Amino acid sequence: MVDQAIGVLSVLGPLAPAEGFIALREISQHTNTRPIHIAEQVLKHGQGAALPTVLQTELQAALARHTTPPAGGSTERKPSQRRRSR
Repeated sequence: MVDQAIGVLSVLGPLAPAEGFIALREISQHTNTRPIHIAEQVLKHGQGAALPTVLQTELQAALARHTTPPAGGSTERKPSQRRRSR
């Protein structure tokens, strides 16, 4: 069930699975709720149910922490910065 909830978080974020696990753990710690109970709520939310307010707040905060784009914007190199192959 926890793995399925991580999958839902990956779609909501979007987060990598490892980041989804970290976010789930942080939500659990911040709400003093077992991860399995958080996972149940996240799965219900993935099916359209509303989240409890405190869980919604923590979920938004966790997603914001783990989906922040890298500083400086795009990670793509400009043509002048690309390495030339030899």
